[in-house]
Amino acid sequence: MVQILQKYLKYLAILLISRHHFKNWLSAGLKYFLLNKNKVLVKVPNVTGKPSISVKCRDNSTLILPPKLFRLLLNGLFNGLFDGVICTEKVIWCRDFAVPLQELLASEDILDAIRLGWRYYMNYGYWLKNSTKFKHMRHYILEVFDYGEYRYLDVKGRIVVDVGAGFGETAIYFILRGAKLVIAVEPCPDQFRELLENLKLNNAVDKVTPINAALTSTHSSIIIKCPSGEVTVNTVTLEDIAEKFDIRGAVLKMDCEGCEYDVVLNDYEHVRLFDEIYFEYHAFITKIPVEILFKKLSKDFKCEIVSDGDFYRRHGCSRKLLGLVKCIKKH
Repeated sequence: MVQILQKYLKYLAILLISRHHFKNWLSAGLKYFLLNKNKVLVKVPNVTGKPSISVKCRDNSTLILPPKLFRLLLNGLFNGLFDGVICTEKVIWCRDFAVPLQELLASEDILDAIRLGWRYYMNYGYWLKNSTKFKHMRHYILEVFDYGEYRYLDVKGRIVVDVGAGFGETAIYFILRGAKLVIAVEPCPDQFRELLENLKLNNAVDKVTPINAALTSTHSSIIIKCPSGEVTVNTVTLEDIAEKFDIRGAVLKMDCEGCEYDVVLNDYEHVRLFDEIYFEYHAFITKIPVEILFKKLSKDFKCEIVSDGDFYRRHGCSRKLLGLVKCIKKH
């Protein structure tokens, strides 16, 4: 009961901040509360037929916001990360730079990104920190560049097979850490297109070989879940990659929502060619304990779980179900 009361009091405090920016702050806040209480308690459709909240700004202009965008906007104003909203231009003002409102929908981690020093450059349309650029902010970028999920991996002067390359964040990180070449394997079409854009932004096109496919142990098209929905994608195997590149002594990185089990258990012949393996295991997807992978890999590698407490707090998952593993080849 106390926790519920504290939650509502905090929401009220956040809502009160919005009165400095919106004329209809009370009715907009009540509408959000009703929409959010039972997810879609009250249906208030906009032109797309989806729930929305209409806010009237101080300059009498109106913004139609999805509930998620309304929440992120209010949280940013409450935490002092946003100084205000320029409604006519549909941007948020953050001290010395502006961010398009739509960027808040790319990732809920934008508030954390701003805290961590990332800045958006309107004239160029990208996020920048320490000379590294990304078209849109994604939580994967923070995991790699700010939370250090790959800090234990030594890639200097080595070839890296980057499975589950996402938006290009790991490939760019590996190049910045001195990798000789990165083979970036990403199956989701939308993420792959953004990966290509990010490689161009960071002048990494000539150092990264992108492959738009899913890594499996056998050849076949498969259906996978992407942010845009389920899609049918082509597949590639480690054997295919080994025929084109010299992967002996290379590094294998896998973050592919369960494909690590298929590859390790069914294509170990090629897995053992690598000198170092770094992967995220997804036992909550495969329902197979990570110890099964450890047993298979123990023939040639010494493996350990390297994910720490911060990792589990961010992911809200237990060590049994999710984690990062580093494997070094025995000599």
